[in-house]
Amino acid sequence: MAWFKRKNKKALADRSLKQGVALVTNYAPDSRISEEYRTLRTNISFSQADGDIKTLVITSAAAAEGKSTVSSNVAVTFAKQGLNTILVDLDMRRPVVNASFGQQNIGGLVKLLTTDGEKLEEQLPLYAKPTQIENLTVLVAGPTPPNPSELLGSKRMLALLKYLREHYDRVVLDTPPVLSVTDAQIVAAHADATVLVVPYGLAQKKFVLQAKDLLTKVDANIIGVVMNRMPAQGGAGYYYYGGYYK
Repeated sequence: MAWFKRKNKKALADRSLKQGVALVTNYAPDSRISEEYRTLRTNISFSQADGDIKTLVITSAAAAEGKSTVSSNVAVTFAKQGLNTILVDLDMRRPVVNASFGQQNIGGLVKLLTTDGEKLEEQLPLYAKPTQIENLTVLVAGPTPPNPSELLGSKRMLALLKYLREHYDRVVLDTPPVLSVTDAQIVAAHADATVLVVPYGLAQKKFVLQAKDLLTKVDANIIGVVMNRMPAQGGAGYYYYGGYYK
């Protein structure tokens, strides 16, 4: 069974790299899954009574657990609410945002972070591209650099997060899995909130708890979890949002 799960997850990961993820909130806005995403959007928006959540990290414990699907669809729902939204692909090793939105994975975040001496406000419009969805901009990851973690922990990355927070209503950050590399921890430490994606029937409890502990160690504001791929009547899948709080 464990071997089957690993094989299934690898197939999902390879497919998303080539084809991107399903933007169900765009092509089927009246579906039950889209309604679940709108519920998730509402829960995120009202999860922090004392402040507005603008920068949101969405991650998972391990690879191929649906964090890119959730981050992309959450970004779409924010945009469809009329909020000026940007989706940033921070998974420089296995980016999928470019494929999901039909954009080339060139330049992007990597180029933005490695162009020294250039002002962010002048460079960002060159790499952050609008999508066919009104109010939604995406910043693809770009070519894989030799030092992703160092780039995400750089002063220029912190400056970028600050700039995006000031110029967008919502900033959705699709980060690598927590247990794979330190990237998610680095970014979550500076974001307003973090959501952990946990796939039903695939995620292992010990790994989810390890991921939560690693995020807690950097004082990430974990506002809840998304349990996805849950079975429903008739064999359809749906997304369920459940919270745990500090």
